Amino acid sequence: MLLWAGAAIGGLVVIGALALWFHYGSQVFFEMIRTGFAACF
Repeated sequence: MLLWAGAAIGGLVVIGALALWFHYGSQVFFEMIRTGFAACF
């Protein structure tokens, strides 16, 4: 059960990332990831 929940959440994250990529383009997508990664540290 827990494995299925983790797989579903992971699938939603991947779908969300692909949606952002197609909507904003790869340059903006990578810039948002870089900024979010820098904010964590």
